[in-house]
Amino acid sequence: MRGKRQQNQPQSWKEDYIKAFQNQTEETVGLMEFMQRMMPDAKRNQLKSWLKYNQVMINGVVTRQFDEPVNPGQWVEINLTRPFVVFSHPRMTMIYEDDHIIVVNKGYGLLSMGTDSAHKDETAYSILKDYVKQKHPMNKIFIVHRLDRDTSGLMMFAKSIEAKEAMQHNWNNMVLSRNYVAVVEGIVEEESGTIRSWLDETSQFEVYSTQQEGKGQLAITRYRLLDKGHGYSLLEFSLDTGRKNQIRVHAAKELKHPIVGDRKYGAQSSPINRLALHARSLRFAHPITKVDMNFELPVPSRFAGLVKYGKNKQK
Repeated sequence: MRGKRQQNQPQSWKEDYIKAFQNQTEETVGLMEFMQRMMPDAKRNQLKSWLKYNQVMINGVVTRQFDEPVNPGQWVEINLTRPFVVFSHPRMTMIYEDDHIIVVNKGYGLLSMGTDSAHKDETAYSILKDYVKQKHPMNKIFIVHRLDRDTSGLMMFAKSIEAKEAMQHNWNNMVLSRNYVAVVEGIVEEESGTIRSWLDETSQFEVYSTQQEGKGQLAITRYRLLDKGHGYSLLEFSLDTGRKNQIRVHAAKELKHPIVGDRKYGAQSSPINRLALHARSLRFAHPITKVDMNFELPVPSRFAGLVKYGKNKQK
């Protein structure tokens, strides 16, 4: 339904006017034929134009194929005003989006959010902020947790104040699990284990680990060996606590196996020219609907290649 235009909106911005139709038959129909049935007064050239300029979606996915099948129960949406805004960025991939949250796969080397010394850097936050404002100038995005710049993987952002506050005020209860994969230097002999220490920070902002109870913040990391070979080990880490550089410090100082590429914490090698740490899975209760949201990414191919993941266990 067309709404009223807000004051102070950019004149170049056009409000979406979307018509939605569901295939309520028992047959699969080609997209062009379906649109002609639903909009008999629209000329064929107009339908072709909407397809050409990314103004047609099937079940939330933009398509330009006139013969794309529309299955029973599926929805077709046509934006009569402008192309649908589709997220695309070389350093980040959209995994999930609804009215309240966004889940992305953040690339290596991308800051989660700007700092006092890096206001002008492109960040995951600034990229998503630009994206949601293309949809509507009044839209906002909120960061609720962060990944280190050199860590890739799953991040969740809030799109509403309600979602932001629910996640921030109940983080430990809402987040059901967070798992990371990392390649560490050397061969880890233990199949699994739990690391427990206190993490504190030097005046040079380097985090260090101590067994002195109460000095800094308690940090608990669980790990599991996935594979090993060629002088490296592939580990899965899960967090009971979420401290700054927690996995990196625990791997280097407690396990004595620094993460590949982590020069800051003692790594001697960088065969893939990056920190080999990836946020692989994220499971949480949806901040609004309370539905169990569970996302998982594959082990990055460059990580797997270092230990020949999978091949070693077939021998």
